[in-house]
Amino acid sequence: MHLINAFAKKFNGIPLSILDLAMINEGSDAGQSFKNTVDLAQHAERWGYNRYWLAEHHNMQGVASSATSIIIGHVAGATKTIRVGSGGIMLPNHAPLVIAEQFGTLDTMYPGRIDLGLGRAPGSDQATAYALRRTLHSSGDDFPEQLAELRSYFEYDPSARVRAVPGEGQDIPIWLLGSSGFSAQLSAELGLPFSFASHFAPAYMMQALQLYHQRFRPSKDLQEPYVMLGVNIIAADTDEKAQWLATSYQQQFLNIRRGVTAKFQPPVDDPNTAFSEFEKAAIAELLDWPSTIVGSPETVKQKLEDFLQLTKANELIISGGIYSHEDRLRSFEIVSELME
Repeated sequence: MHLINAFAKKFNGIPLSILDLAMINEGSDAGQSFKNTVDLAQHAERWGYNRYWLAEHHNMQGVASSATSIIIGHVAGATKTIRVGSGGIMLPNHAPLVIAEQFGTLDTMYPGRIDLGLGRAPGSDQATAYALRRTLHSSGDDFPEQLAELRSYFEYDPSARVRAVPGEGQDIPIWLLGSSGFSAQLSAELGLPFSFASHFAPAYMMQALQLYHQRFRPSKDLQEPYVMLGVNIIAADTDEKAQWLATSYQQQFLNIRRGVTAKFQPPVDDPNTAFSEFEKAAIAELLDWPSTIVGSPETVKQKLEDFLQLTKANELIISGGIYSHEDRLRSFEIVSELME
């Protein structure tokens, strides 16, 4: 299983990657979001990032990555060496054969560069999940069976009644994604790499890491545990500017908590008047270290080192919710300057 791009640089000995939701800004549209995604991916490739993943979400006015496989192909076609994949495909939303065929096709077009990260959450609200799944009869409880079916399509079996073409016989790295112990345990038992959503579920991070390492069984795919952890990083040339930029991500977080679907908002100048005391407490609880790092290059470097000391992660995947595309590029550039 090929996990690291030969051209990737490293921070303190581990590769860094990018998670993109293709955010749609207030006053903009999905077309511009896709242009920004491609531009960031091309910069990320030059800067030495290991992989570029896109996440499946639905019925969200500020997220354009609903047709995840299509955007993966778009990004892979605009780059040359960086790994491109899903963070993740929500498997209960799809027939496993369809995903095998889609990623078999992507791997055929861009051999050795495609990752298939899988999750079992709907990536949406219940009504949207029903609209997606109405003919699949899947609640997510049968995820292990769906996963086994999907993996079977990548095996070469000329006697199989149903075969994935393309897909059969192709070596596409499969990752399990999670925000609890379920996927940690399943990926460990199957000997698969595991990516934990510590960027929004930090409270369960250490428990999931311990479970994965304790239960890991070597497989033909992976001989030793391999964990990639999510972290939000909003970097700028000064701590003050980074804190200002972070108010866009804070607004998105609060809108999700309120059940409000909205485009990605510009920063606010005075959080003390924009957010209530309750909202500021929620931000402080969930949008702080270790899930979120906000600051200057020096601040980011120190907090990243602390995060790695705590977790002993094999890789980090960085999400950066920043309104201005230029500021978002600068944030990822600052992180890249920490890599060697």
